Amino acid sequence: MKVEIDENSGFCFGVVYAIEMAEDYLNEQGSLYCLGDIVHNDKEVQRLEEKGLKIIDHAELQDLRDTTVLIRAHGEPPETYRLALENNIELIDASCPVVLKLQNRVRNAYAEDAQIVIYGKPGHAEVNGLIGQTQQEAIIVTQEEDLNKIDYSRPISLFSQTTKSTEGFYKIKSLIEEKANSFKANDTICRQVSNRDPQLRIFSTQYDVIIFVSGKKSSNGKVLFEVCRSVNPKSYSISDVAELEVRWFEGASSVGICGATSTPMWLMEKVSLAIHSLCGDLA
Repeated sequence: MKVEIDENSGFCFGVVYAIEMAEDYLNEQGSLYCLGDIVHNDKEVQRLEEKGLKIIDHAELQDLRDTTVLIRAHGEPPETYRLALENNIELIDASCPVVLKLQNRVRNAYAEDAQIVIYGKPGHAEVNGLIGQTQQEAIIVTQEEDLNKIDYSRPISLFSQTTKSTEGFYKIKSLIEEKANSFKANDTICRQVSNRDPQLRIFSTQYDVIIFVSGKKSSNGKVLFEVCRSVNPKSYSISDVAELEVRWFEGASSVGICGATSTPMWLMEKVSLAIHSLCGDLA
């Protein structure tokens, strides 16, 4: 049985940067608060928690004083920075540069009195950070039905959560264009993420079975798994080795392992070893 890991899968540079900053601090100080899961992968979060990382939510942040908190790659709204200043909290800002640039563009468009529309997932950390640039006035759309929220008599500026699909963004763009009088579309999808779409399409055709490894909270993971499944029906999504099923590999001679931008390489390597063990049982 040939089992290979996609060399293009694994952490994007924004996640790598955030984790490196967390580990550097933990190695020196032994503990660190992080506002939200540092990455949408339970196994990686667990690994870092064992090193001393303490995950907190925004309600818990309200009660902290005189300490240090890491802001993850997803970014944060202005309110978080104001609260940190009031509570004497030192922030280690690991916001992804791509996200920070997007926040700035949204803020500038809002200042010009444009109606801000964001193609993204409601409640997602990155989207919350973007809404915060607009006094909570941005309109979030995920599907065609959401476009009814838009006032087409006003100028519209469309942006995208950086990890959404390019295909989905341009579909939303074309639908708005049909009704808008004044409209500007800003393709703000991260190319390190979007380029994985064509790479995974090629990768998924080269193996009998595809195992996609991703945390269940990962929006990017859901999108990329559907890419794999669209070209290879024998694609299966798991978050850990315990979810592997022997029947998936019956009659297969090759397996490809890939993952989301929030999937650590060590976890994919662990899955590879587990598949070898399972397929040995089939022999």
